[in-house]
Amino acid sequence: MIASSLRKSHSASDNGWSALVYGGNEFYHTKAYNVRIIDRVGSGDSFASGLIYGLVTGMNMADAAEFGVAASALKHTIPGDFNHATLMEVNELLKGDGSGRVQR
Repeated sequence: MIASSLRKSHSASDNGWSALVYGGNEFYHTKAYNVRIIDRVGSGDSFASGLIYGLVTGMNMADAAEFGVAASALKHTIPGDFNHATLMEVNELLKGDGSGRVQR
């Protein structure tokens, strides 16, 4: 499996955030989020760990990618290296209103 996060810079503090995943002859591009950046350090690690979490808990590749990108979008709103978002917060963002705007 190959995965990559994608950042679209709108300004220094506002970015678009999504991911691409390829595996088993399947290609998937996640939903894009608009994030107001508090701290972007650790956002890639957060994506990777969210993707892995999704896969080891039985999610298919697309759902695991969506979970990873949602977790990392939330990480952008948290100062410091670590993602302190809860599982419930990530799931709430996944169920969001479709605007792609991360609110914390």
